[in-house]
Amino acid sequence: MKKLLLLSAAASLLIACSTSIPEKFHESDELPDIYPDYINVMVPVNIAPLTFEIDGKADDMVTRLSAGNEELIVGGKKVQPDADEWKRLVDAAKDDGIKVEVYVDKSNRWTRFKPFNIYVSPDSIDPYISYRLISPSYVTYEELTINQRNLENYDESVIYDNMLCSDGPDGQCINCHNYQQYNPDRMQFHARQNMGGTIIAYDGDIQKIGMGNDSILSAGVYPTWHPWLKLIVYSTNKTGQIFHSVDPNKIEVFDTESDLIAYDVEKNEVTNIENDPTEMECFPFWAPDGKTLYYCSAHFEYKDTVDNGAEFTSRTEELKYNLYKKSFNPETMQFGPRELVFAADSLDKSATLPRISPDGRYLMFTLAKYGVFHIWHHDADLWMIDLQTGKVRNMEEINSPDTESYHSWSSNGRWIVFSSRRYDGNYTRPFLVHIDSNGQGSKPFELPCADPDWHRQFLKSYNVPEFMRGPVTIRPQQFAAAIKQDAKPVKYVGRLSK
Repeated sequence: MKKLLLLSAAASLLIACSTSIPEKFHESDELPDIYPDYINVMVPVNIAPLTFEIDGKADDMVTRLSAGNEELIVGGKKVQPDADEWKRLVDAAKDDGIKVEVYVDKSNRWTRFKPFNIYVSPDSIDPYISYRLISPSYVTYEELTINQRNLENYDESVIYDNMLCSDGPDGQCINCHNYQQYNPDRMQFHARQNMGGTIIAYDGDIQKIGMGNDSILSAGVYPTWHPWLKLIVYSTNKTGQIFHSVDPNKIEVFDTESDLIAYDVEKNEVTNIENDPTEMECFPFWAPDGKTLYYCSAHFEYKDTVDNGAEFTSRTEELKYNLYKKSFNPETMQFGPRELVFAADSLDKSATLPRISPDGRYLMFTLAKYGVFHIWHHDADLWMIDLQTGKVRNMEEINSPDTESYHSWSSNGRWIVFSSRRYDGNYTRPFLVHIDSNGQGSKPFELPCADPDWHRQFLKSYNVPEFMRGPVTIRPQQFAAAIKQDAKPVKYVGRLSK
C-alpha cells in the first residue's frame, strides 16, 4: 500500500507540472525572482546550460526560452535545459540573446513576469577551471581537494585529494595550484605539514621539491610561472591568523614577514629577488611579455622587537599594500629595481592580487581598507588599471556589497573568473564575467550547475579559481605517490643565470 501511495503522489506531481504556456495569465511589470540571478547576463558561446529556479513559493512554473527560430518550453520550478537543446538555442543567439519568459502559478493564478535576456557572446571561454574546495571552518582544513570543472558541461573531477596522504593525526594541507600559460601539463601545488613539499608537474615528469633553505625566509608560497621559461617566482611568507570577537570580518590572515624568490625548475636553484626586512612583498604575477613582474608590498617597521607577533597583531590595520613591478631580462635572467605602479596607501587603502590581461593592457586587483588576505574582508572590491592610459577605476559593474577577491583572466582576455561572497557573506563561489575591449565588464553570473540549488546546499568554498586550456590528466594517486617520496632539496645561489 505504501508503494502504491508513493506512485500515486509521483503521478499527481507529473500532472501538476505544466509543460505548455497557460492560456490566461496576469501581466507583471516586474522581473521574476530567480536563483541564480541570470537576468540579462552575458555568457560565452560554449558555456554549459544555465539552470535556475523560482526563488520563493510557487505552485507551478513554465518557462519559454527562444532565439531565432529555436524555442524551448520547460515545465516545473527548476529550469534545466537539455545540453543539445541549449546548444541549439545558443547557436541561434550568437551576438544576440536568448529571450526568457517565466510564468508562475500561485493559488491557481498564473502570472507572466517581465521577459529578460541571456546574451550570448561569440567570445569563447577556456574549457576548464580548477579550484580548491575547502570548508569555511578552521579545524577541518585537512580534508581538502583540488578539483577541475569542465565549463562546457557539468563534469567535475579531483586533481588531488590530500586525504590520500593523511594519516590519523598527521594532517596535510594543499594549496596554491598554478599553471604555466593555462597548460594543465605544467602545473604546481604545495603540500604542507605531513609529507610536505612543492609538487611540480612538467610534461609528464612529477617532482617533489623541498624548497626550504637557510638563505630564504620560507619555502615558496604564492606562485607565478614565467610565460615560457622554466622559472617560477614565489612569495615566501610567515603567516599568522587571529579571530575577531566583534568585527564583522570573522578572521584576519596576515604575514609577519614576506619576500620574493625565483626558482629555476631545470637547475633546481633558488635565489632571493626582494627581501627588504621592512617590506612585506606578496602575490607576484608575470606580465604576458615575460619581461615584467608585478607584485604587492607594504612597508612595516617593528617598534618592539621582543614579540613581533603580538605587535603585528595589534597593528594589522596599519598594513597598506601598494602595487609594484620589476623589469626582467630573459636573456640574462636578471631583475631590475622595483617601480611603483599604484599607491593604494595614498587612498588609505590596500591593494593586492595584481593580475594582468593576456594582451598586457589591463591590471585587475583587489582593494580593501587594509591587509593582504582580502578574501576575509567584506569591503573588498575589484579594481582595474588601464596600463596604456594609467586610469584607475572601481569595477562597479562587477562588484557587490560583499567580498570580491581572487580573480583570473581567461587565455583570450575576454573573461574573468573571480571569488565572491555576494549571496550569503560566508561561502566563496566562482563568478564569471565578460570583459570587452575597453575593459568594461558585463553583469557577472554564477558558475552554472546541473541543479540550480546546488551551491546553496554545498557547504564548501571555492578557493583560487584558475582557467585551464584542458584537464589535468595526471591521476590523484600519481600525485600521492610523488608526495610520499622524499623531497629534492633546492640549491641556493646568489643570482640566477642562463
